[in-house]
Amino acid sequence: MELQKVTIEKLVHGGQGIGTLADGRRVFVWNALPGETMSVRLTKSKRGHAEGIAEEIVIPSEFRLPPKDDAYLSTSPWQIMDFDKENEYKREILVETMQREHVDFPSEITMQAGEKQWHYRNKMEYSFWADDDGLHLALFNRGSHRKQIINGSSIAMPLIDETAAKIVEILNQNDIRGSQLKTVVVRANQNGDAVVALFVKDESFPDLPELAGAAKGVAVYYSNPKSPASVLTRELYLYGDVRLTDAIKGVPITYDVNSFFQVNLEIFSKALDRIAGEIDGSSADMYSGVGTIGIPVGANRLIEIDEHNVAMAKQNVGEGKTEIVHASAETALDHITADETLILDPPRAGLHQKVTDRILEVLPAKVIYLSCNPITQARDLALLQEKYTIKSIEGFNFFPRTPHIESLAILEVK
Repeated sequence: MELQKVTIEKLVHGGQGIGTLADGRRVFVWNALPGETMSVRLTKSKRGHAEGIAEEIVIPSEFRLPPKDDAYLSTSPWQIMDFDKENEYKREILVETMQREHVDFPSEITMQAGEKQWHYRNKMEYSFWADDDGLHLALFNRGSHRKQIINGSSIAMPLIDETAAKIVEILNQNDIRGSQLKTVVVRANQNGDAVVALFVKDESFPDLPELAGAAKGVAVYYSNPKSPASVLTRELYLYGDVRLTDAIKGVPITYDVNSFFQVNLEIFSKALDRIAGEIDGSSADMYSGVGTIGIPVGANRLIEIDEHNVAMAKQNVGEGKTEIVHASAETALDHITADETLILDPPRAGLHQKVTDRILEVLPAKVIYLSCNPITQARDLALLQEKYTIKSIEGFNFFPRTPHIESLAILEVK
């Protein structure tokens, strides 16, 4: 497709730069920074807008840096910019997101960042590529269905990529075909342990005891080939123990290779400090997962829908007094009460309407809302501000070198 010249105006939620094509359509561009002029290859072209990737930077930004990884667009597309500028851009995007929904926030929104820009992720998922030389780790190129062979990622903990390489070596030694495989997920903790989930498309995948030597634990899961995602359909083999333990604010939290768990504990701990400082008295943690937030901050009640996470949460609370409720947020409305601080950390879709309605009806004195998607958080805050004052909104850079933004809002009833 013919290259088109574009000047980038700003970065938008999602991570692309935005500009205007010669025909007047708006175009969202990867590998782009504000103020840059570039030649763009369009990857999608619709009546109202287009998407593309910059292939030649005609006039570069003074904040542009060379990326560390060849496949940076697949995992961390903001490797191309100065880190201080990354945090500034994220703050601007967060402010604009709240303004778009007419959220009445305090005069300043800050962006908190940790020390680590690289090698911070404690979980990675890689695909596979097979050729005449055997199997390789791979990632899908952004904007296409094609894969690119990689050796790892600069945002992953080194142990992650070392373990993934061992898995590939064992698979090659056993002549495993690429057509048998989906993806490999590797997680690592702060103590230097790694666990692996190998997702395969072949129900008759062979028993490979050698995998036991690649990590603390390796699980081989059959995943329905009709599903593009690596979803556990059936466990085929288990070598070792796929559970890990990390200390969060001095509290041991156990999780396994399938659990939801924060990928950047350094900056997550900063957010926990902020949350803990806002809790005075009893509290309930809704969408609690394995208890990553609720247990360290001393929540009285954890509410979680995923059975797997609930089992891990029960192990983490032990014989303590914390109550664990196995239910979805929208069916556990009775656990939203006026006399407890409510902690919310919903999935990207944000709060269910029933949850928002219940909060506005019962009016907990304080609501602490951590979000991985500021767009849905802004939507929810716009509704809640009818009866709540938004005391503060802070951004947290949980995912350096990527466009992802975590946002923490503190609400007090009017």
